[in-house]
Amino acid sequence: MDTTDELDVLGFGSRTNESSKSIKEALVSRAALDEYYDTTNKRRGIALVFCHMNFSVMAKRNGADKDRDDICNTLYGLDFDVRVFDDLSRKEVLDRLKDVSREDHSDNDCLVVVMMSHGEQGVLYARDNKYNVDSLWKNFVGNACPSLIGKPKMFFIQACRGEQFDEGVAYAAKSPKDMVDSRQEQVLYSIPAMADLLVMYSTYDGYYSWRNPRQGSWFIQSLCTELDENGRVRDLLTLLTGVSRRTAYEFQSFVPHNAKMDAMKQIPCIVSMLTKTFYFTKKTRSRVVTDID
Repeated sequence: MDTTDELDVLGFGSRTNESSKSIKEALVSRAALDEYYDTTNKRRGIALVFCHMNFSVMAKRNGADKDRDDICNTLYGLDFDVRVFDDLSRKEVLDRLKDVSREDHSDNDCLVVVMMSHGEQGVLYARDNKYNVDSLWKNFVGNACPSLIGKPKMFFIQACRGEQFDEGVAYAAKSPKDMVDSRQEQVLYSIPAMADLLVMYSTYDGYYSWRNPRQGSWFIQSLCTELDENGRVRDLLTLLTGVSRRTAYEFQSFVPHNAKMDAMKQIPCIVSMLTKTFYFTKKTRSRVVTDID
């Protein structure tokens, strides 16, 4: 009987190098030891913050500057090297991403990219034109950025993903009542190209994303609050669940002159290919680098 793997036939499959008992045992042992991402590197990593407020042919995103300043302060507080880019063109956005992917991240724990702009299903807008959302991470996955292999790459996207409104649903709630010895022989193994990637969208696919002209967007403000309050004590996915909870329960649109847009809700969407648990452990102070075009 042929037991080779096929694409989603009956759900059967063979484990990596199953024919080699010694390699299999080594992989199992290593996997048990690698439950957590390594955060003992010299630096936390680079955080790219793209803030789009002004556009050639689209409405101004009032309140985006508050989001930008708040998320930069939050990431700075978590020891990131923060680089800020305001109102870049499509080419400039893609060039900046490619440039950073060519840097050496060997001494970094991770990478963060925050994109705040207008958007539609599958696309984001720069100052002058749109581009596919997967352009944000295509230069960082697989072998495209070798020094980030095996490290978490996190992308946070504040943008609309369609034109649907979330009217919410009513419900009755009840009352609340060890590191490996460096001398150990290393085992080489393969991981999927898209492993260790996390994308958190401000809203579910097909829906609007809300922003207050003075107080900033619901999602970015929830992200900042959760990271500021719990960033040192909770793991990443628990933190992001908290962001979803804050966005879902603490915000509701107030547009009394437009019944179609009034009293609407929003729920962020997390797409995680992380393979380990990640904590923002304490490091030395980082810096903020601003690039304004």
